[in-house]
Amino acid sequence: MYIAEFSALAAALCWSFGGLLATHPARALGAVTFNRLRMILVFFMLAVMGLVTGGWWTLTLPRSAVLMVSAMIGIFIGDTCFYASLRRLGPRRTGILFATNAPMTVIMGYFILGERLPAGTTLGCVLIMVGVLLAVFFGTTTAQRHHFEEVRGPLVVGVGLGVFAALCQATSVIIVRPVLASGVDAVAASALRVGTAAVALSGTLLLQTGAVRPQVELTGRLLGQVALSGLVGMALGMTFLLYALAHGPAGLVSTLSATSPILILPVLWVATRERPAAGAWFGALLAVIGVAFIFNS
Repeated sequence: MYIAEFSALAAALCWSFGGLLATHPARALGAVTFNRLRMILVFFMLAVMGLVTGGWWTLTLPRSAVLMVSAMIGIFIGDTCFYASLRRLGPRRTGILFATNAPMTVIMGYFILGERLPAGTTLGCVLIMVGVLLAVFFGTTTAQRHHFEEVRGPLVVGVGLGVFAALCQATSVIIVRPVLASGVDAVAASALRVGTAAVALSGTLLLQTGAVRPQVELTGRLLGQVALSGLVGMALGMTFLLYALAHGPAGLVSTLSATSPILILPVLWVATRERPAAGAWFGALLAVIGVAFIFNS
């Protein structure tokens, strides 16, 4: 029934919209402040959902411990680096860098979890990753000057943060995959992971540095933007991802969920009124072919 595949693609779609919605509040508030506030809001959303579904009862102490460790790596560290990169590079470039978590997960899944993908699925994953990389390297023209495409600060810093965020995500997925496969409710697992990260990020308030303080005054409009980006990009996106991991190999799920930079192309076209370059569409075509290979393997 392709539950894992469709769930992973749904996660990618949520991240596409979530990244776009997060760009302005992340730049305005700063990466740490934005991520901390978003985590707190999303935790309450997911906690209520977990109570409604009864998913909290699927969490045992050993399972909870693993989920909390994965949250510290993938969310507390990884997401903070992701949004720091987002502030510097914008949603498309950051999304591409973050997409490298897919091949990282495939390699780690092979050596650590012993996951073996069929030949057709492997070919599909390769085509998707090549398509995603083409979309970033040849995806813009020199005429594009929208603020979503601006590079702020040293390029190497933004790239380094994006790649490290991808490594954290891959590591987190490998850690959490066996727990999810054992029958833990995806919503409750998401709530626990987000709650753990929210507590850790709240602890950064004790640091007397500008990096963890709001860059501007928090307004009702900004709060609403943070909440909406959290609902779409994290509450829904993470739940779809964890649900996919409960039903499919980590490498396959990570590769399909890495298509968010492809899915964001038409959204950016509408938002910026700037048509993506031909290279972006060629990369998107390769990614679509790759997805077709996966669904037919």
